[in-house]
Amino acid sequence: MKVEIFNQSYQYITENSSLCDEQCAYLLTKQNEKYKEDALEHGVIAVLTPDQCWKLLELDRIKVIGITGTNGKTTTASTIYSMLLDLGYKCAMQGTRGFFMNDEAVEGKTLTTPTVLNTYAHMLHAINAGCKYFIMEVSSHAIEQERIAGINFDLKVLTNITQDHLDYHKSIEEYIRIKNLFFTDESKKLINKDESRAQFNFKNAYTYGVENPATYKILAYSLNDGIGGILKHFEEHITFATSLHGFFNLYNITAAMAAVHLVTNDSLEKIADTLENFGGVSGRMEVVSESPLVIVDFAHTPDGMEQVLNALKEKEVLVVFGAGGDRDRTKRPLMGRIASMYAKKVYVTSDNPRFEDPDVIIIEILAGIEDKSKVFVDVNRRTAISQALHDRSGDEVVLILGKGDETSQIIYDQYLPFDDRVVVREILASLEQSKL
Repeated sequence: MKVEIFNQSYQYITENSSLCDEQCAYLLTKQNEKYKEDALEHGVIAVLTPDQCWKLLELDRIKVIGITGTNGKTTTASTIYSMLLDLGYKCAMQGTRGFFMNDEAVEGKTLTTPTVLNTYAHMLHAINAGCKYFIMEVSSHAIEQERIAGINFDLKVLTNITQDHLDYHKSIEEYIRIKNLFFTDESKKLINKDESRAQFNFKNAYTYGVENPATYKILAYSLNDGIGGILKHFEEHITFATSLHGFFNLYNITAAMAAVHLVTNDSLEKIADTLENFGGVSGRMEVVSESPLVIVDFAHTPDGMEQVLNALKEKEVLVVFGAGGDRDRTKRPLMGRIASMYAKKVYVTSDNPRFEDPDVIIIEILAGIEDKSKVFVDVNRRTAISQALHDRSGDEVVLILGKGDETSQIIYDQYLPFDDRVVVREILASLEQSKL
């Protein structure tokens, strides 16, 4: 990628040494510093730090909101984005689902947090489209690899910290340290007060919570037919309602309301009113069929699974899930244990096995399940989903976890078409046809 720049001795900025020439400046990052000599050999006439690049591109013209956490980043970011649009602001959002701007999809899915220059390019695009706000998800990988270097955040948000990505970070302690590293400076920050693992610089820190005293505190809530409640901010009390489901989404909604309040001059009452227009995120607690009730969710960590299953604890649930290959293996038995604790029946199958043997992944999941009498195993994900839909009866709910709105299954390095939602609809249509 090359980003054009004016009024400099060079015409472009790039972070790819192979694209360098006498018209380019090289953006030096933690990821590409080993290619600096190669860039110089290609004739690059300047080497920039991310801070220098940020200033040259004048990216302070847009307000940046960064959200990190194990779970809830996408929903919180999407809620903030939806609220700001409804309040009349032009804004952009970058994250797991891709790059969106002013209610239009601009780019498809890539990394949760792209490279430094890719993010800068998205910000420039947003500025040129008149956007005032730029919302971005910030992954733990991006924090450790300094893919957010140079960015001047107007607000940093923490959703939660539970286990994930230990294949990369090696220990839960290191993962926690990296997440908290995002909040060590004096920039404005919004912290989940109920997250005991959170550590942060208290200067310019605001909090939100349900259980503990916080700047933005949920006084009362209902989870029936969506989420509703009362939010307290100092002496102000605001009621809100949304069609989203689950206790975990109560945190995401609260974080979003507080974040928008902190970066705009709008009243909390006006902000809360926009919640009614937010219908949720594709692949997050997405209802694929109402009769029978079939729900698809992206949950792929023990905590994420527990949150979703707990949201349906009043119902009898048949859960279908697997675990991704070439990822944290220690979470697999934990996922099995959580599923067996909450679900009436468990269907263990493949997720994205990548270069791992899917049968081995399944064995590691099963190690966490003591009572295997209610477990069905099939390495073929379509077959496992089909079995759950065939087994379902009465008011039982089929819950399919792990892939959400993904449209492919990764086997080795092949991306094979597979969408849980499409598969469910095909199987249900076939079941209806067989009744005729």
